[in-house]
Amino acid sequence: MKQKITIKLNLTDTEKQRLRASKVSISGILNFAVDELEVMLGVSPERAREIHALAEFQTIPSVGIRFAEDLIFMGFYTIEDLKGKDGAKLTDEYERKKGYWIDPCVEDQFRLAVYSARTSDRTKKWWDFTEERKKYRSEKGYPASRPRKAWHETLKQAHEGK
Repeated sequence: MKQKITIKLNLTDTEKQRLRASKVSISGILNFAVDELEVMLGVSPERAREIHALAEFQTIPSVGIRFAEDLIFMGFYTIEDLKGKDGAKLTDEYERKKGYWIDPCVEDQFRLAVYSARTSDRTKKWWDFTEERKKYRSEKGYPASRPRKAWHETLKQAHEGK
């Protein structure tokens, strides 16, 4: 049974209008190359690449726009870019770049994305990698360079205006 994929994109009003004028749905974006999106939407090459990447990453089950944005933050723009990567190492790098440690389920998503790139399997979800992550972290732990502050502390401080 084929799963229905829901793709969410934060498009500007103009981008939405141009997409409608072209009679293309959000999920239809993946039927176009990046340079075609650039022309269709009247956006920069970088923006077209970002929109395509956001849509492509969400074809992985249980990956939403927030994690798709995280993958772009890490410098990835296609699922293919993740081939040969390591979910644990990506998590460690992500935490260093962010400056705080993240919810463990984000590591499960990195593991899923790498697995999906390597196998093209679109049947697993992020929680299918929880046990693998727990086993790995109990055996190997985290790097000494891991940030000391947690994501929820950062959010709380931002909320309090600190």
